[in-house]
Amino acid sequence: MILLQLSSGQGPIECCKAIGLALRAIEKECQLNGVALTIVDTVPAQQKGCFKSALVQLESPKQACAKQLARAWQGAMLWVCQSQYRPKHKRKNWFFSGQMFELNEAQFNRNVTFQTCRASGAGGQHVNKTNSAVRAIHNETGMAVRVESERSQHANKRLAKVLLFQKLELHKQKQMTLQEQARWQQHMDLERGNPVKTFKGDKFVLAC
Repeated sequence: MILLQLSSGQGPIECCKAIGLALRAIEKECQLNGVALTIVDTVPAQQKGCFKSALVQLESPKQACAKQLARAWQGAMLWVCQSQYRPKHKRKNWFFSGQMFELNEAQFNRNVTFQTCRASGAGGQHVNKTNSAVRAIHNETGMAVRVESERSQHANKRLAKVLLFQKLELHKQKQMTLQEQARWQQHMDLERGNPVKTFKGDKFVLAC
């Protein structure tokens, strides 16, 4: 399973806007390359079409194609544009980043316990008639997620798996020592000076 996470870091609303524009650009790339894109999770910002972060899943009969596409969006990226939210702002460089994850489902499943339960809350005739909600528990850490947003148990299980994996990855980052965090921040600062992709203008055009 190929996952791509986009993040605006601690950047302002313009960086969050870049995430929204990047999602649209990735969607177009996926359509051109026969790759299915599923938006797994987003953290919206205060403005429409802006996101603090987004997690997407890429699938293709040729998994190498999905992996290659995700890798092309990995690293620090730059959007050069006058702010539409602060027209008089002198700054025009807005950074965001991408990180690819490759989840080995068979290996991951061996370390996770899945429990099914009935969905709760409003949902009409489909709620509480079947055990469609899924709780995924990581055996080693005890971390868990519960998903009932999808109608089928299979879909909820798949989503729970992805969200638990993301939660574990975030936990790993928080466990870094202060020295590691400082080294990581220095690396990010250096990367910002050498973005893997640069986009320009309101139309988010990739610079050659």
